[in-house]
Amino acid sequence: MEALDQAAPKIRLDGISKEYIVPRTGQRTLAIADVSLDIVQGEFLCIVGPSGCGKSTILNMIAGLAEPSAGTVAMDGAPIRAPGSERGVVFQDYALFPWKTVRENIEFGPRFRSDARLGAAERDKLVRHYIDLVSLTGAEHKYPHELSGGMRQRCAFARALANEPEVLLMDEPFAALDAQTRLILQEELLRIWGEDLPRAERKTVIFITHGIDEAVFLADRVAVMSNHPGRIKTVMDIDLPRPRRESLRATSEFQTLADEIWQLIRREAYEATIDRR
Repeated sequence: MEALDQAAPKIRLDGISKEYIVPRTGQRTLAIADVSLDIVQGEFLCIVGPSGCGKSTILNMIAGLAEPSAGTVAMDGAPIRAPGSERGVVFQDYALFPWKTVRENIEFGPRFRSDARLGAAERDKLVRHYIDLVSLTGAEHKYPHELSGGMRQRCAFARALANEPEVLLMDEPFAALDAQTRLILQEELLRIWGEDLPRAERKTVIFITHGIDEAVFLADRVAVMSNHPGRIKTVMDIDLPRPRRESLRATSEFQTLADEIWQLIRREAYEATIDRR
């Protein structure tokens, strides 16, 4: 695995906290507290932790969909204050336009981006590339309701990628899929990401998941969070060879890493199932 510690951060979280105020009661809730983390160019970082620890809150702040109450979130040294096309987001529920076909969904970003107007021929070539990349050739004219869950998620990948973002933010994108499809798409995601390419040629990925095995299979590093409020407990290097294949899951190295992460969050994960606050 290529060294991460010598590279300048692509994304930097510097002492960020997020507090929410419940409008009805005025009660203040500190969702995350004093989180600092550097994510470098081309890294695949997974964030895991018990339910309610603030994983999605962190992702939303990197996406520019929420602002920290304290601290700063920056990309390439510039503060993130709003959404931007350099950051693509893939959600758990696909968030596709139901009235648009696969092709129209993927084309939406390139057609309407204000910073990079493309001609029709150039846009067609770009859209075709991403349809082929996510293996949706032949399904271009179908609508989301005509697709399986896995195909809808492939379409969501392609739509995010067609904007050609530098950073891809993924919020539990496989959580709603069946177990078999989830395993298949984990390998497919690594192929689409280009895990066999040099780090400088890959997109930076920040991936939120509850699945420890999923995190170990995908990531270069796994950030493990605690809750009440959410903090980063540790960041674990996943020193497993790439490209990753299904057989990796059966190795002792894989199982040891997964067990180490589980032991870090096991107690809080249990408490999250009975917390009545």
